Amino acid sequence: MLFKRCLSFVAMATFSLSALAWEPTGKVECIAPSDPGGGWDFTCRSVGNVLQDLDLVPGTVQTTNMAGAGGGVAFAHTISKRNEDNTLLVAASTATTTRLAQKQFPGMNADMVTWVGALGADYGVIAVGKDSKYQDLKQLMAAVKENPRSVKFAGGSARGGWDHLKVLITAKAAGADKLPSIPYLSYNNGGEALTQVVGGQVDAFTGDISEATGFLKSGDIRILAVLADERLPGDLGDIPTAKEQGIDAVGPNWRGFYMPKGASDEAKAYWTDAINTVYDSDEWKKVMKQNGLIPFHPPAGEFDAFVHKQVKDIADLSREIGLLK
Repeated sequence: MLFKRCLSFVAMATFSLSALAWEPTGKVECIAPSDPGGGWDFTCRSVGNVLQDLDLVPGTVQTTNMAGAGGGVAFAHTISKRNEDNTLLVAASTATTTRLAQKQFPGMNADMVTWVGALGADYGVIAVGKDSKYQDLKQLMAAVKENPRSVKFAGGSARGGWDHLKVLITAKAAGADKLPSIPYLSYNNGGEALTQVVGGQVDAFTGDISEATGFLKSGDIRILAVLADERLPGDLGDIPTAKEQGIDAVGPNWRGFYMPKGASDEAKAYWTDAINTVYDSDEWKKVMKQNGLIPFHPPAGEFDAFVHKQVKDIADLSREIGLLK
């Protein structure tokens, strides 16, 4: 009896140790919910390469492009067909939380997956043409508060998309009301929207810093504010934040991952640690610099709460402007 108990104890100890030491042994897959070449595709491929370089995965990470419904096809696939897969990551961003908030994934919500982590962000900006009469964000927002229809904004997303929402987040933080009345013109991309601002057809640009950098360097625009908690590093450090101008507006287009809700706790812990390791590595810092990503990495215990708060905030704002009932 004592011998059997000892064997049982050894077996339990071995199981516990092996469980604690879980690591991927088979194929690791990353789903990019888009066609090749987009932001989600970049996230899968670039992070996959660093995971391989740091020996955090066996072999390579297979990127699978699964476009459809603005990420909804991949979200549904993860929930319905891969819910217990320990070796699946899915690329996500603020576009994912925006669509969840606006109920564009019917029958699905943010609780149905596990949010692993973020590895950087492309922060939002509000910019004007070089000859604009608006000298800072407070002056621009004062005009919006006085007459919401007096300032026309241009961006690269559809109405209700992330670029449009950044204007509304900023205006709301500045104390403006009648948010649906603020004119927003949608263009195919940020470059087209910026061209309209430079040409004087539109008053202000809303988009991401990566889109505006070239126009800033050429002197065609002035960036009134970056929607970040702190000033950006390097050459972009001269741009004031909205916060330091008294307007508490933050708009990160983060890049990160979710994974199946039913995966094991050990696998979830492994991938959370792996993403932390990637973010801290010199290899990833080089990728960020090459691709204009700005540091953004909520601690593991806070990322899930960040995602849920962003979904709620975007839903509240979408309801306020009539996109949701």
